[in-house]
Amino acid sequence: MQLPDVERLCRAVVPGTGALHVQPQGAGLLSDTYKVTRDGAAYALKVAAEHPPELGMNRAWEAQVLEAAGGAGLAPRVVYSDGSAVLARWVAGRPWVSGESRLAANIRGIAELLRRVHALTIPEPPRLVGPLDWIGIYATALSQRTVLPGDPALRTAAVSRAQEIAAPPLVAGVLCHSDLHAMNVIRGRESLILLDWEYAHVGDPLWDLAGWSANNDLEAGSQWDLLADYLQGVPAQIHWARFRLLLWLYDYVCLLWSQLYLTVRDAQDEAGKGIAKRARLLDARLHLPAHYAA
Repeated sequence: MQLPDVERLCRAVVPGTGALHVQPQGAGLLSDTYKVTRDGAAYALKVAAEHPPELGMNRAWEAQVLEAAGGAGLAPRVVYSDGSAVLARWVAGRPWVSGESRLAANIRGIAELLRRVHALTIPEPPRLVGPLDWIGIYATALSQRTVLPGDPALRTAAVSRAQEIAAPPLVAGVLCHSDLHAMNVIRGRESLILLDWEYAHVGDPLWDLAGWSANNDLEAGSQWDLLADYLQGVPAQIHWARFRLLLWLYDYVCLLWSQLYLTVRDAQDEAGKGIAKRARLLDARLHLPAHYAA
């Protein structure tokens, strides 16, 4: 959506009658984000990107998730939503900076936050997505852009691992945020708030723990502490092994996401260069079995 169209939308949906001030905040794979102020109040507006890749997102289901999470104090309060835009209250606070995610108190805070997220009531019908589904979704989206999804050996390994994680005994699914990184966690006045729920789905609760660990490059000791804090006890070996397997799969899915982003957005701007650098790190890390050993 072009800026004049965004401003036109804001005039219609942002509460108040005063002048609007619209500031671009960032461009993701699926949507663009703006900070909008009017009559002294601030809002975050997310609008669908032009020609986004088809990733099977369900905006109506996402709106239900946001209502539930916002009502529980886990997400910004939604003011307006439709099939292509979500307007929510702006959250005053700041994201964590490098290194804060490794502090013991913050590891406990994230574990508590995730227990609350995973306790949310799942909107019906549930959006069920597992690692094998994510691999297929991104591989299809890449193929539609005539881009091969990277190293075929990694692809084979990923499918094998995803099939292993899906084999019985199955883990009961919970509502997962599925996009946990430091910029999506805001320390508000009273608690931690999660932004950007568009990838939310029903899945293995350890997927979110693996995602936070992967995106923050946590070492094994911090990963163990996170899992122990989440489980509120010493993890059994089966939980640790499953977590480490999901850690590898999360890195692989993020590699596919990065490859797709670089075909959709400008690979030469600051964000694109950062994502290309991250993709190289992920590719190298996925070839190091010791990093994921249980």
